[in-house]
Amino acid sequence: MAVSMRDLDPAFQGAGQKAGIEIWRIENFRPVPVAKSSYGKFFTGDSYVILKTTALKSGALRHDIHYWLGKDTSQDEAGVAAVKTVELDAALGGRAVQYREIQGNETEKFLSYFKPCIIPQEGGVASGFKHVQEEEHKIRLFVCRGKHVVHVKEVPFARSSLNHDDIFILDTKSKIFQFNGSNSSIQERAKALEVVQYIKDTYHDGKCEVAAIEDGKLMADAETGEFWGFFGGFAPLPRKTASDEDRPVESHPAKLLSVEKGEAKPVDTDSLTRELLDTNNCYILDCGLEVFVWMGRNTSLDERKSASGAAEELIRGSDRPKSQIIRIIEGFETVLFKSKFESWPQTTNVAVTEDGRSKVAALLRRQGLNVKGLAKAAPVKEEPQPHIDCTGNLQVWRVNGQEKLLLPASDQSKFYSGDCYIFQYSYPGEDKEEYLIGTWVGRQSVEEERVSAVSLATKMVEAMKFQATQACIHEGSEPIQFFSIFQSFIVFKGGRSEGYKNYIVEKEIPDSTYTEDGLALFRVQGSGPDNMQAIQVEAVASSLNSSYCYILHNGSTIFTWAGNLTSPDDHELVERKLDIIRPNLQSKPQKEGSESEQFWELLGGKSEYPSQKIAREPEGDPHLFSCTFSKVLMQVTEIYNFTQDDLMTEDIFILDCHSDIFVWVGQQVDTKNKLQALTIGQKFLEQDVLLENLSREAPIYIVMEGSEPPFFTRFFTWDSAKSAMHGNSFQRKLTIVKTGGTPAIDKPKRRTPASYGGRSSSVPDRSQRSRSMSFSPERVRVRGRSPAFNALAAAFENPNGRNLSTPPPVAKKLYPKSVTPDSAKKSAAITALTSSFERPPPARETIIPRSVKVSPPTPKSTPEPNSKENSISSKLESLTIQEDAKEDEAEDEEGLPIYPYERLKITSTDPVSEIDVTKRETYLSSEEFKEKFGMKKDAFYKLPKWKQNKLKMALQLF
Repeated sequence: MAVSMRDLDPAFQGAGQKAGIEIWRIENFRPVPVAKSSYGKFFTGDSYVILKTTALKSGALRHDIHYWLGKDTSQDEAGVAAVKTVELDAALGGRAVQYREIQGNETEKFLSYFKPCIIPQEGGVASGFKHVQEEEHKIRLFVCRGKHVVHVKEVPFARSSLNHDDIFILDTKSKIFQFNGSNSSIQERAKALEVVQYIKDTYHDGKCEVAAIEDGKLMADAETGEFWGFFGGFAPLPRKTASDEDRPVESHPAKLLSVEKGEAKPVDTDSLTRELLDTNNCYILDCGLEVFVWMGRNTSLDERKSASGAAEELIRGSDRPKSQIIRIIEGFETVLFKSKFESWPQTTNVAVTEDGRSKVAALLRRQGLNVKGLAKAAPVKEEPQPHIDCTGNLQVWRVNGQEKLLLPASDQSKFYSGDCYIFQYSYPGEDKEEYLIGTWVGRQSVEEERVSAVSLATKMVEAMKFQATQACIHEGSEPIQFFSIFQSFIVFKGGRSEGYKNYIVEKEIPDSTYTEDGLALFRVQGSGPDNMQAIQVEAVASSLNSSYCYILHNGSTIFTWAGNLTSPDDHELVERKLDIIRPNLQSKPQKEGSESEQFWELLGGKSEYPSQKIAREPEGDPHLFSCTFSKVLMQVTEIYNFTQDDLMTEDIFILDCHSDIFVWVGQQVDTKNKLQALTIGQKFLEQDVLLENLSREAPIYIVMEGSEPPFFTRFFTWDSAKSAMHGNSFQRKLTIVKTGGTPAIDKPKRRTPASYGGRSSSVPDRSQRSRSMSFSPERVRVRGRSPAFNALAAAFENPNGRNLSTPPPVAKKLYPKSVTPDSAKKSAAITALTSSFERPPPARETIIPRSVKVSPPTPKSTPEPNSKENSISSKLESLTIQEDAKEDEAEDEEGLPIYPYERLKITSTDPVSEIDVTKRETYLSSEEFKEKFGMKKDAFYKLPKWKQNKLKMALQLF
């Protein structure tokens, strides 16, 4: 589109540069900025242009432009608003979606900018009206309609205005009444209360009483009598008569018209396809209620104005004042517009639009104007966070036919691609213990066990009275929460379930199940010790990738392979994974480009392989949808600019984040629909409402009201007291409106975790939940562990203990919290442990966990008074307590030499030699470390890597 400075109104200079709303009123046929204090205040005699700028996760800015026409505005003013909207779009680079808004028939998107409502005032500037001056309070009657956003209209203050279908608000000097028609829904009544609150705050300074009147209760109470007194006493209401304003616009099959020289001419076609739209032309798509104006990228500003005028004329000629005109630019079509066509390509090249945007910016820059924001913003790169407490307790079951088998702690993070698994994770919430119950579906698993896994998990949630979040996760699409919970995760090929074994026998497929003495190749990935995975891939050269490290083994022969694009942190993860996959064996390191012949022989010879990291679905901008159901169909409606208050306890909502979706289920949804929540989520993925090419295997979370996890509430400004309230949506909102805020809710006590498979699930206190990890880069890697640790682990290993992660290199606490072995093994372990204390500690020789955490812990039996066994256990517990008390001292005894800060600085005049220069801080004493960093080492290593480096740079240690 050709751009000229004469086309750009000075009032729009600098518009749309940051997220938010900007409003202009048409005065003397020119746009004039409206003061922010007056946003949301509209006059019936005026026309306005409204710009909504949204910052997307990609870093780009999205623009929506609306022009609002009051019922008493002049036709000239309305025409100016329409033209200025096109000009504003040109100033923004020609990519905005433009909407025509008629007073009383505004789109839900427009009304969502001004929640809870807009109440236009009589008057205007250029129309000849004078703004109504403040005077003595006048009784007003409003009708409210809408379940998600509220259309508010003032009606005559008379009994004849009332009916049984709608909700009415009577605003008197000292009290606001809400009259609920008997045929209105609970959700509509709740939304209308938000309007009551708005009127109370805006026109009464928050100082007036509120009363709710139920249609049909006659004179049941004093407030009902007071309400009807304003209408001269109670009398039966007349049936609602449909006025012209109430009649909806009839939809009809979409008709495509081409705009040529300002005239709209029908396009002769049997079916609508994208190919009909020429980039050099403008078109009108008439769908009845919606009238779309499609403008090709190569059209001029005058052609676009002409097409908009043709659409206005079409509506006037067919007497459809309620029809909504939506103007869109090629390459930025809305989902609703695309849905009108039988076929539409997934992607469209928008390079020309980007070029046009740059031209606009260049023109403005020559005029000496600030063009910041016209250029596309740089994407915001954020390290994904789990948004869940990762110090909880985990149980894992493998699905075997129609039953589930509890896995020992040593195997609960080792999954097979041919199996399905169920996991239950409990963690400390804000004021109670929270639960996440999920299924993991392997790529090679059989359909029977997939169905069984979901059924068994759903029964577990139902047994907990729907107070747990449920997740359905597919192999290869695991979210960050899943990896953070399991911390160290491995996926082997093949399977161990009966279903998988029967399947490969029936299909005569060779069994590819992983064995330790066979040939196997693992890709190692992750961001650190608390989020690392090893995925078994085909043992061929084409499975390699320069952005990853790999483990290759064949019997006792082990290789590690580091791609050229990997980092030292990636190499550390490989070392940790080796401790799990093949402990006690030494590996042969291989660097990309200098591999041995034996390495390539095991992979069947050299071949080409990729270098780019495997792309995972990025988290998109969240969209909230409400769900309604018929006998065979599920309909969804998007809720724009959503808040927590949009979640109604009677309904089911879907939060679409592209990479995963959440199905939120209200407390008052019936049990039948609660059990269908996962199916609802799966149907949503199939429908792909936003045409964003959703993966059918995207993670689905079922979130129950009152038990919302933090990785769901982060999308809202969340008030947990609201979701803990009782009653339906209307009753809850009424309580808030009458009390002036959310009432204090008694915090429930933490629930005792449910136990499955006869196992206790008692939750340890926070001191026992530590999962912090630190390691020394200086350690000499020796396969295997010390005799003391092996003896102790063999003696005291609890089969129910949780395998949290690959053991960090140093043990601060050598004693488990709970000890229940037989006396013979215990004596041998204590002897070995005592002997280890009598000699100096070896220098970074082993990899031993800081603490052994059990989930769930085995209940302790009551000790006998004279039990020798109990005496030994008491001594061990005593030693453990002493070790806990001396945690800081233990940090200095991890086998590393200690050096003063002045010698460790990169600017030191007497630097220390033979240390790992990338980990200088590890050689500080605990006291000096805390003095310099302001925290203990454990806390430091919990920080993100970038924050660690920032602190080290400030202290000249990096």
